[in-house]
Amino acid sequence: MRPDNSEFDTDRPSKTQLKKQSHELQELGQALAAMPADRLDALLKEGAIDESLRDALREYQRTRSHEGRRRQLQFVGKLMRHADPQPLRDAVAALQVPRARDALALHEAERWREELAADDDALTRWLENHPASDSQQLRALIRSARKEAALPPEQRHGRAWRELFQFIKQQMQSPPGRPKATAPPRGADAEGVLGADDAEQSHG
Repeated sequence: MRPDNSEFDTDRPSKTQLKKQSHELQELGQALAAMPADRLDALLKEGAIDESLRDALREYQRTRSHEGRRRQLQFVGKLMRHADPQPLRDAVAALQVPRARDALALHEAERWREELAADDDALTRWLENHPASDSQQLRALIRSARKEAALPPEQRHGRAWRELFQFIKQQMQSPPGRPKATAPPRGADAEGVLGADDAEQSHG
């Protein structure tokens, strides 16, 4: 009669579980390999990874062929079985949060650019949210972007469009009440640089 080993079998990971764990470690290793060299060195000093894993990650970064990277990533996954994955996940997350924040900021700047170029009311909303902005310069940039938008398709979204985006991005990064210095739009005519409020004052 065979002994009942079912009690012990429940504690042993299945092949499916082992395969899943292996894939997760490889994905984590790939995220670690995207880190700059100085961050990997910091993880080594912190004891989160050892030298063999650090060197394997660097080798993965240097490898260019698809097959070579695939094999090296498998090797990284094997080495990571001996490491505590949680500090490594935390390190990856800490690096990804600023990147995600930067991406959201770029999307927000793009949204503002589209609205300012298309809708006069957007300027009022922008100045309510960013009162320290140079309204005269912003009006000039908007006018230039609109003129550019009226050009044939192959000439659109050129210099004026980029300068409007840069202005918006810089102002979004400025502390409240402290406008970021920006250069006036190149090639703007006198009428374009003169804001509506200033025009009224000059005629008053």
